[in-house]
Amino acid sequence: MNFRSHVTSHTVLGANTNFNGMHIVGAGAVEIGDNFHSGCECRMITQIHDYDHGNAIPYGTSYIYKPIRIEDNVWVGDRVIILGGVTIGEGAIIQAGSVVVKDVPKCAIAGGHPAEVFKSRDTEHYEKLKREGKFL
Repeated sequence: MNFRSHVTSHTVLGANTNFNGMHIVGAGAVEIGDNFHSGCECRMITQIHDYDHGNAIPYGTSYIYKPIRIEDNVWVGDRVIILGGVTIGEGAIIQAGSVVVKDVPKCAIAGGHPAEVFKSRDTEHYEKLKREGKFL
């Protein structure tokens, strides 16, 4: 970890995890695969207020927990927010400043608000580097 980061007791980290100011909040499960890299000031949020069935307005004191799963070799740019219920596939890249609200497939490059896939990595080259064990 290069900058102050926070994880919860519901977080499982893979080998060679590199945070640069990650803040994971909520009681939902977070699973991060090997060789994960994040930019500065990123957040993962795994719970939301139960506004549909809560005990008060605008929201109650009960929560809905949604897990986050990040597969191996994912790179997340600066100030990315990842919301619960999302899986980010192996080798994916998330553009800086994005808000990830739905699954991102393997080797996809996604960005925006909400994040959308706009390109894919060269998967042949990615698989070659992976076979050769060339990880940062």
